[in-house]
Amino acid sequence: MPPPGAGPLEPWPATVRWTPISRDLIWVELLRLAAVLVVVVLAAAIGWALSGHWLFGLGLVVALLLGAVRSVSIVRAVHAWGYAEREDDLLVRHGLLVRRLSIVPYSRMQFVDVSAGPLERAFDLATVQLHTAAAASDARVPGLRPAEASRLRDRLTALGKDRAEGL
Repeated sequence: MPPPGAGPLEPWPATVRWTPISRDLIWVELLRLAAVLVVVVLAAAIGWALSGHWLFGLGLVVALLLGAVRSVSIVRAVHAWGYAEREDDLLVRHGLLVRRLSIVPYSRMQFVDVSAGPLERAFDLATVQLHTAAAASDARVPGLRPAEASRLRDRLTALGKDRAEGL
């Protein structure tokens, strides 16, 4: 029998100590959503004002409702992200409706990338991207402070090099 929290419907192993990502990522994602919503709402409002057609009004209401739902899901999604460094691999978890657990063996990593867009830099955040030979197994850890992202990059690179030499 599998240990508690390790069943197929519960992908987050309970025995792992998860490191959460920064909650500031919520603001980054909310600002991205707001930028899209401003464009959509302005387009619908202008269309409604110029034509008076009820479909533009309906589009405006639907956009605002979807924006509210997405805002709630952004907060929950950021809380679902986490990563754990184990002896031989890195675990990355995320997802609400579809939970995803990526296990990346250190020996399979080809390179580790750290990136930060303008909005992320404004909130002092960075993303660590792990690349492996299999495109589907690439994993990323967003919402890290730059110092933690650099530390994780250097650690993963060193562990990957050590494990690859042992093959």
